[in-house]
Amino acid sequence: MKRKLTAAIGIAGMMVSIAACGGDSGSGDSDKSGADAKELTVWLTVDAQNNWPELVKAADAAVTKAHPGIKINHEYYGWPDKNAKLDAVLATDKAPDVVEMGNTEMLSYMVKGAFAPLDPAKFDNSSAWLDGLRASVTYDDKTYGVPYYAGGRVANWRKDLFASVGVKSAPKTYDELTAALDKLQKKEGDKFSAWYQPTRDWYAAMSFVYDAGGSIAVESGGQWKGNLSAPESLKGLEEFKNVVDKYMHGDKTKDESDRYIVYGQGKSGMIFAPAWEGATAAAKENDKTGKLAGNVENFVMPGPSGKNLPVFLGGSDLAVPVKSDAQAVAAEWINAFTNSTGQKGLIAKGNLPNNKTDLATLKNDPATAIPATAAESNWFVPMAPGWGQVEKAQVLQTMLQSIGTGKKSVEDAAKDADAAIDKVINNK
Repeated sequence: MKRKLTAAIGIAGMMVSIAACGGDSGSGDSDKSGADAKELTVWLTVDAQNNWPELVKAADAAVTKAHPGIKINHEYYGWPDKNAKLDAVLATDKAPDVVEMGNTEMLSYMVKGAFAPLDPAKFDNSSAWLDGLRASVTYDDKTYGVPYYAGGRVANWRKDLFASVGVKSAPKTYDELTAALDKLQKKEGDKFSAWYQPTRDWYAAMSFVYDAGGSIAVESGGQWKGNLSAPESLKGLEEFKNVVDKYMHGDKTKDESDRYIVYGQGKSGMIFAPAWEGATAAAKENDKTGKLAGNVENFVMPGPSGKNLPVFLGGSDLAVPVKSDAQAVAAEWINAFTNSTGQKGLIAKGNLPNNKTDLATLKNDPATAIPATAAESNWFVPMAPGWGQVEKAQVLQTMLQSIGTGKKSVEDAAKDADAAIDKVINNK
């Protein structure tokens, strides 16, 4: 899934209008439930429009069967433009009834009351939603969205390069991985990155933190506090620094946005990235070596702890704006779109499902076993009120760049990041 999840941070003015229109709408049982709605407006990204329009049509058909004569309108948008458009419309009385959100975007809107609470019991497989996805739609013990689909991270390596140093099968343990990387790094020299790991890639760095038992922040007594300078978190950050120091010989001020391009240039032997990046690097237009096709392979990333490295689960959620006049029918549409049949359709398009039951079935298929296994161990960002308002990526990226370039020690950089997080994380 090649797309960027952008933070939802510019919504303060829009929320004045939401607050003025009333409070909690419950689970769609108030006068805004819209059980007899004659029209439904669904906003989705172009991913659905371009890649699985038949699933949209199937959900429409299920709702129109239950509500003869209802008119269902669809609007599609690109990720970079979506939040500004949503913020503007939520300040009016023309809110859509269903809106797709990146899972990292949900928190700001939930905190400010933009979305109606939903009853998870009304949605298929809700008891088995993946932990990271469940966290993304939950705030203050209420559910404000439904996970739609997911995408995880895996390791991808150049089989030909590792075979040249005698490594012919994907490593199963972290010791096996680092031993293989050491061999390749020695052979290729210091102009080559045995593991191209962008320093500012906080998704990867935090995987090491969570693998070591640490976290970005912790809650105690209703208050959140940055936790990056805790001993367990520091252990994970130290290992991430070790990786960057030993195997990353590219620009240590960069993020991961062009990682697949660098990989396609033949300047590295391995990446840890969303599952699509290896194949994209090997595509004809990106493969500058002419050698990647058939030579790049995904594998489950082992962690220093001895377990699989926990991965951040990116993905999409579906929510019902509190201003919707068709909340009940909107929930029906969401269930028709994300139910067991819908999940099978999404899986067929190369996505990970929103639940553990369907995920388990993918482990039995060699074509999907690796991303499915990797996604079993996952983490998500702190669901703290201020987390959705702070530029959390910048805080973490600044810390990681300081660590990777040697500007600060791991301990000092982590303390600074904790202080930055503490200033905003409990803001209501």
